[in-house]
Amino acid sequence: MKVPFNKPFTIGPELENIAQAVREGHLSGDGPFSRRCHRWLEERLGCRRALLTHSCTAALEMAAILCDLAPGDEVIMPSFTFVSTANAFVLRGAVPVFVDIRPDTLNLDEALAARAVTPRTRAIVPVHYAGIGCEMDALMALAARHDLVVVEDAAQGILAEYRGRKLGAIGHLGCLSFHETKNVISGEGGALLVNDERFVARAEIIREKGTNRAQFFRGEVDKYTWVDIGSSWLPSELVGAFLHAQLERADAINAQRLRLAAAYAEGLAPLAARGLLSVPRQAPEGVEGNGHLFYVLLPDIDTRSALIAHLKARGVHAVFHYVPLHSSPAGRRYGRAAGELPVTEDVSARLLRLPLYHELTAREVAAVCEAVGAFFRS
Repeated sequence: MKVPFNKPFTIGPELENIAQAVREGHLSGDGPFSRRCHRWLEERLGCRRALLTHSCTAALEMAAILCDLAPGDEVIMPSFTFVSTANAFVLRGAVPVFVDIRPDTLNLDEALAARAVTPRTRAIVPVHYAGIGCEMDALMALAARHDLVVVEDAAQGILAEYRGRKLGAIGHLGCLSFHETKNVISGEGGALLVNDERFVARAEIIREKGTNRAQFFRGEVDKYTWVDIGSSWLPSELVGAFLHAQLERADAINAQRLRLAAAYAEGLAPLAARGLLSVPRQAPEGVEGNGHLFYVLLPDIDTRSALIAHLKARGVHAVFHYVPLHSSPAGRRYGRAAGELPVTEDVSARLLRLPLYHELTAREVAAVCEAVGAFFRS
């Protein structure tokens, strides 16, 4: 048995779309396929403006510029996240303020976020872990009270919902990932979702190297020139061509992943009932996930390490997840923790992600569950 942790896939006319883009002679950014992706995201997610980027990291960096931060400004975020969540704001001179997560969803604890607000706070960055929505109503209300910008890190959240609204389209800005480990993929890729009208025009400018090129092509100005800071964040049209084929089948992709996650939960239920491991809790009321990943929590880090080795010996690639940012060298240098973060530290030492990708079969899920069971039997 060989079960990788992840496996990139095609599900539709990805290669045909790429060939069409080549034939039509538009390979740079914002060609016909990229524009179709923009329309799909705007219509399906309900955002005011969607802009493809070459990564979710790029979308976060654009969002950080739009927050108009000054050196020393503070940005509240979880420590249990990928480095790009913090790095984008550090690059603008801001200080990440790391807050603990909730034990049920592993998302930013909204009550602790409220306590972390200071006169220097300018933004909140909720991260929707595993495609399960943060408590956005409370976070948006907190932002409104203190005039803060909410930037959703929805890298894992395509088409997942919080109380009827799509993740990434609730805060003032949202960031998506289409990396090959995500549900909908383009190899590398991302998108900035602009939900607040005041950011739309500037988002286009900073994405186009700080020029008003987009306005020029719409005939709104007679020439384009340098008007703001920015960089080259447009992906190739080949990325848009591949991505559009996947977006058109996003519902089927998510449905398959949800089936696989349910099969894992069922297969591991006997071990969970015996207290040998924990499986994800049911999503809070009004929250609908997208099956992005399936994890288990082991009793301790030694058990996790032993289980990883056991599974590897049987051809199953299972991996842990984030090392808490507040404990990292750069996290200590550039940010600070808002008090103790016991849930983050506990979860990061015990969490193990099992293989989950579109072409994984029910038979392979059963085999992985059996391998996990064999570990505890031995």
